[in-house]
Amino acid sequence: MTAPMLRPLRPEDLDRVSEIESRIAGHPRKEFLAKRFLAAEAAPEDFLNCAAMDGGKLAGYGFARLQEGEFGARGTVAVLDIIGVDPDAQGKGIGKSVIAEIERRMGERKIGAMRTQVAWANHAMIRFFSQAGFLLAPCRIIERNTTPLDDEVAEVKPVRMDGKWRVHSGPRGNDYETLARDRVPVRSLKEEDLAAVVRIDRKLTGLDRAAYYAAKCREMLTESGIRVSLASEDGGIVTGFIMARVEFGEFGKIDKSAAIDTIGVHPAYGGTGIGHALLSQLLLNLSTLQVESVRVQVSWENFGLQRFLHARGFVPSQQLVLEKAVG
Repeated sequence: MTAPMLRPLRPEDLDRVSEIESRIAGHPRKEFLAKRFLAAEAAPEDFLNCAAMDGGKLAGYGFARLQEGEFGARGTVAVLDIIGVDPDAQGKGIGKSVIAEIERRMGERKIGAMRTQVAWANHAMIRFFSQAGFLLAPCRIIERNTTPLDDEVAEVKPVRMDGKWRVHSGPRGNDYETLARDRVPVRSLKEEDLAAVVRIDRKLTGLDRAAYYAAKCREMLTESGIRVSLASEDGGIVTGFIMARVEFGEFGKIDKSAAIDTIGVHPAYGGTGIGHALLSQLLLNLSTLQVESVRVQVSWENFGLQRFLHARGFVPSQQLVLEKAVG
């Protein structure tokens, strides 16, 4: 069996990759792939990719995004979120060759781990990744539908009037009840918010992750089909943020879903409902866009975030996170 020739993906490979993806998934996603190709061309330092040539024709490919610091994690990880082999060329070891080439290039950049996701029911892909040396990662994916939160009504404190504390109420209850998202000013996250986001994250983690958030901002502004990331304000000062993106095909998923990449609230505003308000507004926006689900990847030891999300309806996903140590 002749080993495939391996090289980086090129812009002119888009049509061929899109053709193979359609045959594998039964669903075209050329728009998603085009954005990924453009992003890799604009910021090659953020990606590792590989094309495998068999008989002079592109037969396999892989795309890994380099990520650092998801939810406070340390170190850089290569996240393999696109991999495919032409159905007519499967069984020749092309997929393993693609992964091996990405690993080789990871070694050159001293990146020690590769992660990917796979559906629990996709036994063929689980077997493939297991044979390639992947194990379960020390994190999990939790998810929920985008039905708006139903526990977000909170009473405003009574006001002093006529020498007494009063709450104005009509025949149907407290007129001063407000939704969490109405009590906290929430707006779309903008590129100029990056410095404030980095400052809040530094307060929370003690780390300077400016490069990570710069990459996330680029992803949010150039690759996401729709901008859904949000920021909260108090007197014009950013007090919290939630970075999320709408996905149209990562990891082979063909239904509309969104992913939350990171959430942060300035410690001085902890316990004031900002995190709840940000999540509430995000779910409302996603449901309006007819996005069906939203998921979060959390590390095992991040108990605070898991408690926060569990209380708001998140449950374990049927997507598994796999990891392979490289080098």
